[in-house]
Amino acid sequence: MSTQFRICLMLLMTTALSFGFISLFAPEAFPYNFDRLHIFLFNLCSGGAIILYFTEGQSRISGKVILFLFLALAYAMFAFLEIYIPVLVITLALTAIVEDSRIRRFSFFPFALFKFQAPVSEKFHQASLLCLSLGLLISSMVLLNEEYLHLVTTLDKLKLDTFFLGFSFPLSLITMSLMFDLMRDNGPAILVMKNIGFWFVNLGVIIFFIFIIFEKLLLQVFVTTVLFFTVCMIFYLFVALGKNLQQKAFLVSGIGFLLYTAITGIIYIIYEMMPGYSPENMKWLLRMHSFASLYGWNLSGLAIICRYHDFPLRLHSPSILILHWTTVIVIAPLGCYYPLFSIAATICYAIILYLVFFTKGRPVSVKSA
Repeated sequence: MSTQFRICLMLLMTTALSFGFISLFAPEAFPYNFDRLHIFLFNLCSGGAIILYFTEGQSRISGKVILFLFLALAYAMFAFLEIYIPVLVITLALTAIVEDSRIRRFSFFPFALFKFQAPVSEKFHQASLLCLSLGLLISSMVLLNEEYLHLVTTLDKLKLDTFFLGFSFPLSLITMSLMFDLMRDNGPAILVMKNIGFWFVNLGVIIFFIFIIFEKLLLQVFVTTVLFFTVCMIFYLFVALGKNLQQKAFLVSGIGFLLYTAITGIIYIIYEMMPGYSPENMKWLLRMHSFASLYGWNLSGLAIICRYHDFPLRLHSPSILILHWTTVIVIAPLGCYYPLFSIAATICYAIILYLVFFTKGRPVSVKSA
């Protein structure tokens, strides 16, 4: 990946984090939702472009990836300003780009997902692309319903902002793809466990999202608990079978963030079921959950993709991981309430990105996909 594109991604990701704190400085009467930019700039713009870059398997950024990034930025800005007709048009273009990349890399119909012997890392990779394109299309249908058609009006959670959160899932799946790619093969029993991990993660998140829409809190707790133990199994497999490379330390840390998000998610749902629950009173827990998901777990995989051909990097992994955890778990959530912490979180995050994106590594030859 070129230095210029890494600079672009660093600026985008840092800006994304800063929008998580901007409400502290904006006037109370400001009519737009900054959380949309907070989510879009990281998940859709930065994350989507990185997934496409990884899918193409080239050392250079293609025109298609650049086009996707520009369109995604336009999508984010129009959605933020609540100008929805351009959002619907751009959705079609973004979906076409993602599906073109997926079909070129895999196939039109995702047959490999249902083949037991197919590499699970490739299954997660294709599922990531499918989730990105389907997420765009489903969000556009929800947008049409909410803003124009009003066909379904009885489901309070069938809202645009609920579905925009789904853009985080493709990033999670591509990180899983990296993890399974680094695992050694170790017989039929392990292959069964890997396939169980794939299907439980994908179906679990889909079912969980359905329960969110229908506000089935007990079932949400059940599915989240199943997902938690599934992630524990994947964590065991990765620690036991993962190749002893520098990337492993970053991904072990990343899955630690994922387990943290599962625990905070379960706690939040339990609080929702309690008498006197108020979303405003529990906003701090939701912030801790979202920061760990976006800027902890998801960043771990995206950072490795950006430097995929440069590892090992010449940096002290434990030090940067400690800074990463401190920033995401402690400083950033405090930054939602205290301006000095928001500035500190943004600076620390920029330092983390700089160290990961620009520390010198050992370049290796790259083959075109």
